[in-house]
Amino acid sequence: MTAAFQLPAELTIYSVGATRDALLDWLTQQDPKPGDRVEIDAAQVDDIDGAGIQLLGALTKTLSERGVLWQVNDASTHLMEICGVMGSRHWLDRTVAMEVTV
Repeated sequence: MTAAFQLPAELTIYSVGATRDALLDWLTQQDPKPGDRVEIDAAQVDDIDGAGIQLLGALTKTLSERGVLWQVNDASTHLMEICGVMGSRHWLDRTVAMEVTV
């Protein structure tokens, strides 16, 4: 796989549609197969709301169901805090080497 997908600084209801489109285009270019690894860089995320969390949830669910390994890299402090509050901190604690059961 090539470089990680870079999440934008703002991942809110106002920007999540464009981010979703860019992410889908990137995934199409990457064409990950079961056992491949996808990395998401979240270092710049400084504004996220429920829509952003939903996008990340849909992404992780879809990749896991396809047997694609995934990892969120360099999660910003803000993203870590929000994921902790939302009960989604486990998304950030994964390692690339984790096995995915389908």
